[in-house]
Order: sequence, then C-alpha cells, then structure tokens
Amino acid sequence: MSRLIYMGFKLLEPYEGKLSRTVLRGESGSNPADLPDKAIASPLMASYLVYMYKTVRKFWGEAIVVTQELGDIIGNAIVKDSIIANSDTICLLDQGKFKENYAQVSTLLSLNAAEQRKIFTINALDNKSGRSRFKEVYIRRGLVGEVYGVEVSLRQYLTFSTEKPEKRALEYYISREGSFHQGLESFIAEMESSGLSLDAFVKKVNHSL
Repeated sequence: MSRLIYMGFKLLEPYEGKLSRTVLRGESGSNPADLPDKAIASPLMASYLVYMYKTVRKFWGEAIVVTQELGDIIGNAIVKDSIIANSDTICLLDQGKFKENYAQVSTLLSLNAAEQRKIFTINALDNKSGRSRFKEVYIRRGLVGEVYGVEVSLRQYLTFSTEKPEKRALEYYISREGSFHQGLESFIAEMESSGLSLDAFVKKVNHSL
C-alpha cells in the first residue's frame, strides 16, 4: 500500500468510533464526531483526491462521496473541482426545500431545466397507493437521469429503521418475545390485525409502555 493511500485511510480511523456508537449500536447521533471535512477540504488533499478518482476509474470502479449539506458542495472549491468533476454518477434525495435557491447547485451539477423538473418530483407525486413504504431518489449517469422508488418490505424497513419511535416499539416486542426474529414477526402480526397504519400502531405501542 502506498504511503498516499495509507494517509487517506488514517484520516478515517477516528470515525470508526462514531459508526459503532451511532449506527451499529442504535444510539443517537446528536453529538457525533466531526466528519473529516476539514482534512478533505485541505489544498494538500486536492491532488490526492484527483489521484484517487483516476486510480479507481482505471480499475473499473467508482468512488462514492455522500453529503447531507449542499454547502459541502457549493462552498468548497476543493470538493467541487476534485470530486464532482470526476464523478460519473450523481444521486440526489429530496431537494424540495432548496427549490427556491437551486441555481448554484444546478449549475455545478450541470442540471438542465428538464432534469430539475424530474428532481422536484421526488416524493411529491401521488403514487403511493397500494405500495409499501418507499422513498424516491434521482440517479443520473451521464447527461440524463430518472427518479426511482426505493421500495422494501415492511420487515426490511423495520429491520433497518433508525426512527426512534419505531425502534422503541419494536424493541418492546423483541424483549417480550426473546429474539429479534420473533419480536419482528409478532410486531407485524399485531399491527396487521389491528388495521392501523405503521405510524398509528407505533404511537399506540409507545403510549402503552
């Protein structure tokens, strides 16, 4: 392993603790460790990022960068020039709250008017009747993208849900039944027999605790 790649991995070591404390153990992320944005934003990292992207592409791979803040994209020249310029695929979640101030993002990501119209349909259409819970995502590879629904079964959704009320209600059933599998099955069976929606059933369970 080259020293350059080793240095890149070393930057991420402090964040293993954050992962284990929040995602893996299900604890709140209200006071997580800072992500390595300062290190990535350093001019010293610019050449490394370009090198990394070109190396990954050489081996038919694709580096993935995830951000929750548009400011991470707009306000950082290093990220903009080194990452976005070398990204072949772009995935966007609901952008509705940024609709009134989307000029910078659309220019940066080369989103024409037709693509922007697609993006602002994310989770905004009346297309949920008769379907399981799902969220939509815009995926663009090349110049044209589409909006896709990410739809999973109720069992899958509850298994990976990070919503505190849902986790609390499910944990009650797991504790009562003695195992995750039995608790999940019991939760779903009682919810379906109640005729309530998931949100209403979760509120009912938590209210009784």
